Amino acid sequence: MTAKATLHDVHIIGGGLAGSEAAWQLAQRGVKVRLSEMRGTGEMTPAHQTDGLAELVCSNSFRSDDDTKNAVGLLHHEMRALDSLVMRAGHIARVPAGSAMAVDRDVFSSEVEKALGQHPNVTIVRERIDALPDAGLTIVATGPLTAEALAGSIVRATGAERLAFFDAIAPIIHRDSIDMSKCWVQSRWNKATDASNEGGDYINCPMNEAQYRAFHRGLMEGEKTEFKEWEKNTPYFDGCMPIEVMAERGWETLRYGPMKGVGLDNPFDTTHEFPQGRWPYAVVQLRQDNKLGTLWNMVGFQTKLKYAAQIELFRTIPGLENAEFARLGGLHRNTFLNSPEVLDRQLRLRAAPHIRFAGQVTGCEGYVESAAIGLIAGIMTAAEFNGRAWHALPSTTALGALLSHITGDADAATFQPMNVNFGLFPPLHDVGKKVRKEAYTNRAKSDLARWVSKSRELAAA
Repeated sequence: MTAKATLHDVHIIGGGLAGSEAAWQLAQRGVKVRLSEMRGTGEMTPAHQTDGLAELVCSNSFRSDDDTKNAVGLLHHEMRALDSLVMRAGHIARVPAGSAMAVDRDVFSSEVEKALGQHPNVTIVRERIDALPDAGLTIVATGPLTAEALAGSIVRATGAERLAFFDAIAPIIHRDSIDMSKCWVQSRWNKATDASNEGGDYINCPMNEAQYRAFHRGLMEGEKTEFKEWEKNTPYFDGCMPIEVMAERGWETLRYGPMKGVGLDNPFDTTHEFPQGRWPYAVVQLRQDNKLGTLWNMVGFQTKLKYAAQIELFRTIPGLENAEFARLGGLHRNTFLNSPEVLDRQLRLRAAPHIRFAGQVTGCEGYVESAAIGLIAGIMTAAEFNGRAWHALPSTTALGALLSHITGDADAATFQPMNVNFGLFPPLHDVGKKVRKEAYTNRAKSDLARWVSKSRELAAA
């Protein structure tokens, strides 16, 4: 597609979480941005349902918001310290989810688009970009569903085969179709938040052993999406693994994963038949998906089951016998770069350093991580545009650790998408195991504060 000309300093290709965050960071620093998004031209990806910027296509959760001893919660903290648009919009769109941060996906997307659409330094253009530009500062943030023509251009520029894995999405259920005479509302270990509207943040559907075994058998036997021959050896990313793939690892795997009943007191169990007392043998949890509380998603139930098989099996879950689905689960293929090999430490393409990559296409995994890499790419590009040397982020911070993994610390021969985790941080050997995570977060916050102060000094010089 031939696009109309607009005056800009930096071109961002892709209006997902990473592209939107990069655009915000640049615009806030006085850099004029052209943000190109294919959706809205009549074309869609296999996973998106709207043309809204920063649409959430999988879960509605940004995971833990605990910034005292959780790596992704620490990443939330660091992004807020750097004026993240994703964190701003997430705060406005937040819905109850215990200690996690979950959002109304429509409100979230709307807030991101409104902020960028009203910014004087951002021009949003609905257009498909088919090739990497030959010149000009550019950030490619097209995500794991990059259109075929542009993906081909990237492959030619990197001189490498694309890597790929499968990503699954979970079903969403209408709240008023759930039979609450068989379910109850509670957060695990009663860790509810002030936003909780029913004394807890999750609807819990309990199963006894017979029900669980029958459900497990249904997962194993249900009709699945068929793959093409060349797709059969493509790996899954563990963070979005289909429920039936987990079930294949053993009949009790789910009871120690998304269907664990620990910390949940089943009010319907009057016999106390289990050693744990009132904890259910297994449980399916539903998490609020929108601010109105009318939609709830099945936590951890990403699936490649065919639609008819999903409806038949999921309606065997106690309380979901008459469930009405706002969206059924699905499966799509993701692509990402072998970033340690093809990108430098500033996310620039070694073969064409005027181009940076950001988001999931770089090999990070998760909404927050994708936005975080977009944030970093935006700040880096602003520094380059303004002729300033890049002041490297400490690897002791969540942002720095994630960036280091993507741009060189990981082995290129075995590189795979990664969520932020403390395993990416420089180790602390002089603190006890019980307080180590808290020590990681304290060190990171202190080091980030110093980095922010030094960066402001350099910008003012």
